[in-house]
Amino acid sequence: MLNGVLNIYKEKSYTSHDVVAKMRGILRQKKIGHTGTLDPDAQGVLPVCLGQATKLCQFLTDHDKVYQAVMRLGIETDTQDLSGQILAQREVICSKEEVETAVLSFIGPYDQIPPMYSALKVDGKRLYDLARQGKVVERKARPVSIHKIEIEEINLPKVTMTVHCSKGTYIRTLCHDIGKTLGCGAAMESLLRLQAGPFTMENSITLSQLETIRDEGKLDENIISVEQLLSNYPKAVARPEADHLIYNGNPVKSFHVTTKEQVEAGELVRMYDSHSCFLGLYEYEREKQRFKPQKMFLEQTP
Repeated sequence: MLNGVLNIYKEKSYTSHDVVAKMRGILRQKKIGHTGTLDPDAQGVLPVCLGQATKLCQFLTDHDKVYQAVMRLGIETDTQDLSGQILAQREVICSKEEVETAVLSFIGPYDQIPPMYSALKVDGKRLYDLARQGKVVERKARPVSIHKIEIEEINLPKVTMTVHCSKGTYIRTLCHDIGKTLGCGAAMESLLRLQAGPFTMENSITLSQLETIRDEGKLDENIISVEQLLSNYPKAVARPEADHLIYNGNPVKSFHVTTKEQVEAGELVRMYDSHSCFLGLYEYEREKQRFKPQKMFLEQTP
């Protein structure tokens, strides 16, 4: 079984689920999962976890994202992009300077109301399922952060911009909110994800390229290991007498572990056995003076 993460370039018209389904066929492996949904019309970086790395999904979705988006002013749709039904159309009479001011005003933290056409759940039901039934339910605003916006071109009614944002940010909704601020409405015309955490578009591969790499026997050269992806966590090494404990997924006392860095309470570390074999992520519990397993990636005892 293959273990690690592949940086896939999701092409237009594919859903994220489609990508996973096709990869299961290409790699002949069932245990595969993506780390964050991209809309069918969106393109770009989609990290996909294989085997033991599927346990990493929750960690990889926490990263910041970078998108290039084209916003169309003067139109509102039910999906907040141009794939939806038109709800309103207005003349765009604002100047380029007013557009620039409105766009840049969203830099920083702001409370964003998720769109109805999204995979979020309300009372156990997916919002997009409710939206397809013609229902609109109240959604709580969620705090997001727009770290940076670069306006690349203003050619009214279109605006092309690159957005660096926190996890959970909907670029469709950002466009909608900018249009609301300008008073003319707006919808997202296109979206390209340039980066998701450490994964960039320059290093991504398409599904057809993945098939070629498989046929050439070069999969290992393109799969990023779990250990490599977690390299930002402090390293902890168990002493020989504690190997049997960590092999069985048990907590280990602090005096059974050596670390080069000071570890704070609640901090996660990469745990290795005394033979430098990576096992998983452990959390440091200061009160109990021990390290407790959180995610184990060892397939079998060495």
